[in-house]
Amino acid sequence: MRRLLMHSPVTVAALWIVAYLAITVFPLMVLLLYPPPNRGFWIDFSVALGFIALAVMALQFVLTARVNRIESSYGIDILLQFHRYTSIVAFFMVLAHPIILFVVEPATLQLLNFPQAPLRAQMATIATIAFLAMVVTTIWRKPLKIPYEPWRASHTVLAVLAVGLGFGHAILVGNYLGLFWKVVLWSGIILVSLWLIIYVRLVKPWLLKKKPYVVEEILPQRGDVWTLALRPIGHSGFTFQPGQFSWLTLNITPFSMREHPFSMSSSGDCPDRIEFGIKAIGDFTKRIKDYKPGTMAYLDGPYGVFTTERYWDSAGFVLIAGGVGITPIYSILLTAAERKDDRPFLLIYAAPSWSDITYREEIETLKEKLDLIVVYVLRKAHDDWEGDTGYVDRELLEKYIPLHRGSRHYFVCAAPVMMDAVERALFELEVPVTNVHMEHFDLA
Repeated sequence: MRRLLMHSPVTVAALWIVAYLAITVFPLMVLLLYPPPNRGFWIDFSVALGFIALAVMALQFVLTARVNRIESSYGIDILLQFHRYTSIVAFFMVLAHPIILFVVEPATLQLLNFPQAPLRAQMATIATIAFLAMVVTTIWRKPLKIPYEPWRASHTVLAVLAVGLGFGHAILVGNYLGLFWKVVLWSGIILVSLWLIIYVRLVKPWLLKKKPYVVEEILPQRGDVWTLALRPIGHSGFTFQPGQFSWLTLNITPFSMREHPFSMSSSGDCPDRIEFGIKAIGDFTKRIKDYKPGTMAYLDGPYGVFTTERYWDSAGFVLIAGGVGITPIYSILLTAAERKDDRPFLLIYAAPSWSDITYREEIETLKEKLDLIVVYVLRKAHDDWEGDTGYVDRELLEKYIPLHRGSRHYFVCAAPVMMDAVERALFELEVPVTNVHMEHFDLA
């Protein structure tokens, strides 16, 4: 029973949440050992907010370091969403910390006079401004039209400034970090965070550099999608769980931090040729077709929990795709066919028109190798089309999904609007929430 619980994705995910909360609160609890003289509830509360915010900020480096053991419990998309929300919470804690001090002790307002303020106050001011700039440029990056690569580099610099100067401020204040061992404890937390930055920005790219790939071929597909096929050079590549993705660096050094996440479209059991289905919709993706065979590439992966591998005891699967969202789902079907999986698969595939159905011939071939039912849903159907039209809504899902909803696991990959609609429809049809799995495109 204990072994079964420890292998349950829900149980493992819950344990990571408990660990996160414990790590966040533990340093504050330590500070309460041998505390300074009581300075009043509101001042102590203000200081507590500051230390909790500092701990949360330090943990942000863990959330973004792509630690496999953590990522495999949630998926990077969920971790990045959690990272964004907890960063905003920490930011408001940082703002509340001085505001409470100013209200309770108005004399501390003189600390805002930056040229004449002591170093500890100057460090706090710069750290807060860096944190504010980081939050603003993240939330409004697209409206401000900040390119991804410069934003990512500045985000790292601002994060290091915010955490480093925030910690320096706490050290110089000294009231709660007056004992040497407390300083050592907090220094360890900060150093681990900074090490993760070094690992992600320097060590991991160096490791990727030692395992290069080369573009073998680039093939056009329907729906303005291109198949990018890579072959490992001097190493055996990697196997992956069908449905997962990797961060791709193409034609530049991995130290440049110009990487893009794409789902693999090939079989998870063929490490000697890894394929990606890439739709030409952005500056980078529109140039995919122009790269030549022989171009160097690097892969950081595999990542993701959008995979049927985690549910080996499921009676079958319902796969719902929209547009290029077919990419990870095609990998799932292809791998299942090669493994001679005898479970039933239902694929509901929405596309603008018949000519936009990516991997159409390949999917029809897979029907001969799998217990596979395919439902195409077209928004713009030709006159003699006899299939379904419109959108994947509750009515259509109720028509095709099994009567015993909980006997299947449901995988949905599409544009955000379609995924939201499908998620609501599945909920209304009483599909268990734990059986619904979503793959989000935008990880930036």
